Amino acid sequence: MSLGACASGIFPFIPDHYTFSQQQVQGAVQRKFPYHRSAQQLFDVTLTNPVVTLLPDRNRVAVRVDAHLESPLMQDPVSGAFTISSELAYDAPSRSVILRSPTVDSVDMAGSAAVYAQQVNAVAAVAATQLLANYPIYTFKPDQLQFAGVNYEPGTITILTNGIRVQIVEK
Repeated sequence: MSLGACASGIFPFIPDHYTFSQQQVQGAVQRKFPYHRSAQQLFDVTLTNPVVTLLPDRNRVAVRVDAHLESPLMQDPVSGAFTISSELAYDAPSRSVILRSPTVDSVDMAGSAAVYAQQVNAVAAVAATQLLANYPIYTFKPDQLQFAGVNYEPGTITILTNGIRVQIVEK
């Protein structure tokens, strides 16, 4: 994480923001994969190869993952990809920037999966929630949020084209 410009209103040695890169977010998300779960005893889901994209126009982070589903209800396993996007929020107890309220933006399945679109979408939604809801993408060290006995905390979180900017404000 790089230190932002020095604060003009806080204290000259405390940055008024931190910025972390898309690569840092990619590294944090990558630790969750591969992901394998049985969903509702009907589907086996394997998610791999996450690719993080920043969506500054929506102030969200997107994660596209390769998906492989098997089920006794389907003749053949199906493969494809899900794109999940999420807001970011600060979780004070853990001092972490977390993914909040992930939603499935798209499901692209190959082959005969179209017949199972409703089930695949439901499995994607469950997997997204279980996998990424409240997942920390950056955790602040205590000394990053305290200086000279004054406590600070993250404020506004803004998605940029090349990273994520977290404003630091006095608590």
